[in-house]
Amino acid sequence: MQRLVRSLRALQGWRALAAAFGLGALAALAMPPVYAVPVLLLSLPGLLLLLEGAGSWKRAALVGWAFGWGFHVAGLYWITYSILTEAERLWWFVPLAVPLLALWMGIYTVIPAVLAWAARPGWPRVAVLAGGWALSEFVRGWAFTGFPWNQLGTAWVFAALPVQGAAWIGTHGLSLVTVLLACTPLLGRRAMAGGLAALLLFAGFGAWRLSGEKVADLPVTLVLVQGNVAQETKWRAETRVPIFRRYLELGQQGAAEAARIAPGTRPVIVWPETASPFLLEDDPEARRVAAESLPPGGLLLAGTVRGEWGPDGRPTKLFNSLVAIGPDARISATYDKSHLVPFGEYMPLSGLIPIRVIRGGVDFGAGPGPVAMPLPGLPPVGPLICYEVIFSGQVVGADRPGWLLNITNDAWFGISAGPHQHLATARLRAVEEGLPLARAAQTGISASFDAHGELITSLGLGETGYLLSPLPAAAPPPPFARFGLLIPAILSFLALVAGWLGTRRSAAAPAGHPASAARGSGG
Repeated sequence: MQRLVRSLRALQGWRALAAAFGLGALAALAMPPVYAVPVLLLSLPGLLLLLEGAGSWKRAALVGWAFGWGFHVAGLYWITYSILTEAERLWWFVPLAVPLLALWMGIYTVIPAVLAWAARPGWPRVAVLAGGWALSEFVRGWAFTGFPWNQLGTAWVFAALPVQGAAWIGTHGLSLVTVLLACTPLLGRRAMAGGLAALLLFAGFGAWRLSGEKVADLPVTLVLVQGNVAQETKWRAETRVPIFRRYLELGQQGAAEAARIAPGTRPVIVWPETASPFLLEDDPEARRVAAESLPPGGLLLAGTVRGEWGPDGRPTKLFNSLVAIGPDARISATYDKSHLVPFGEYMPLSGLIPIRVIRGGVDFGAGPGPVAMPLPGLPPVGPLICYEVIFSGQVVGADRPGWLLNITNDAWFGISAGPHQHLATARLRAVEEGLPLARAAQTGISASFDAHGELITSLGLGETGYLLSPLPAAAPPPPFARFGLLIPAILSFLALVAGWLGTRRSAAAPAGHPASAARGSGG
């Protein structure tokens, strides 16, 4: 181990950058679905050792960038699948898309790396790296409309118990704690013992929270339909009727089973994002057929495209929407997606970058943002279409809903890590907000969670079928639901301040003082 430490400190030039890239790629194994969390005990300390050997802030910046590049290349490889759905048109972009995106994402690792390099080796450097890392995740969630994938806090979503801390400190807070714990091997046995004690404390808090009195289920049965429609066949003219029929039949089968095993509950059938190949708002016949498939008292929540039309009958704007349809075939509520996907649903930079994955010349329009969507005879729902669910602290508006609903089309990402990562972030939103969350995905993974993030039921990736799930009541809003990102932001800032105070105290210590000696010791 000592030989490895010395080797990493001594690396220079391209070897240091290659090692940083490899350590970043290794860190990505801690993300869903692998959840190899112990690799962080090597990758993040390795990053600090490489920073210690950097001779200038510019070298430290390159090391941090290389680490972030490797982390995101390995963690976001699955985005390539979305390009492959248009391989005949975008074949040239397939080998470039993820490396270029990861190169951009790696910039967010530069600032925490430079700040950590400037701090004193030992606990101040660890504190500065942790605070800077968490704050860089904040920026990633907001800059250029935000892209908060690969947050370190998602490494703990393999079960409900280790993520209960998100009810207090959110996903960013979990990332902060993760960096602190992962770097304890550099700080000696006492620090490692303290890290173990902190893990046990978190586990105890999680067990205490999960052992509380369970909230009662509402008299509702959700029928989450997973049609398992391949993206490349989804919008073909010859497949529209068969796809529509598939969703109708699966919904009917689920409602019939719900009436048998949960009599007296109201069936609510949920179709995933853009499941309907027909524009339901503008197609009365499709709406009528969908309404006729509903059981008595049933409700359909369907993902569909909605359009605004010009005098010539052509669409002037499209919306990625969720609509509520009752047995009378009327739309009682509509939600339009507000957080759109760059280059997929709209062209950023006024179209200066001529790359578009989704065909068509009309951009999607953005809705008003998080809402509590009223539903007849049900608690209001917080709809989250596709990747709207990945934005911590941005999923609930001024009015708190009674539950969250994530509809998504993960067929874009094939059988890969992408849908698993998406599911993990959805689970974190349930914990943070203290709200039950249901998820209907085109090809999977469909699932439902209670207000503490405990899994109720799920349907695997690439399967065709439906899920029956009760709708639990909401829990009282936890601290994160009340104060949002303020809590992890304060904690991250305090970590930075503590690290810098430790660095300045060491710098001000007279020669021969223990603090002065510690600065040159490497911790």
